[in-house]
Amino acid sequence: MASKREKNAPMRMRKIILVICEGETEESYVNLLKRWYKLPIRIVSRVAGTRVSPSFVEKWTNELKISREDDVQAYLMYDMDVEAINEKLRSCKAGLLLSNPCFELWLLLHAKDQRSAVSSDEVIKALRDSNPVWQRYAKSVFTDKQKDFLKEYTPIAIDRAMHLAEFDNPSSGVYKLIRKLENEHR
Repeated sequence: MASKREKNAPMRMRKIILVICEGETEESYVNLLKRWYKLPIRIVSRVAGTRVSPSFVEKWTNELKISREDDVQAYLMYDMDVEAINEKLRSCKAGLLLSNPCFELWLLLHAKDQRSAVSSDEVIKALRDSNPVWQRYAKSVFTDKQKDFLKEYTPIAIDRAMHLAEFDNPSSGVYKLIRKLENEHR
């Protein structure tokens, strides 16, 4: 006698995005993206620091897989101002979301088209001078007005970042994550 139970829908592959980042500002920004896109993003922050390595990335990727069907895509969001870890980052099997010289360059690109080389201190100063919303910028904390500004000007920042040479000063690969999230969100 045949069973009268309904057949279960086939299991779908879970897509999980893993972002390994080095600082509180990056973590705050990724949490913001998580809220905007409502996608499964796991953040590992300040755990590895300069000890980031291919085995570290693989360990976290494997930890997030509950089943063989799970698809975990790992990304590294780091500043390029610490020369010692740049080669380590490039050796990892992960998407590179590197900003040169620092993550705040990505924030600056929302307000200004930065094409000349700058130091981290110059980026912070330029960010604070770029728009009144950034005058009181404090690392790792975004005000509601700053969040609104980032959301509104993200398409402009993406365009500006795409026109910079990857890994050069200035450059930021953060736009790659946002484009990925936009594709997944559709």
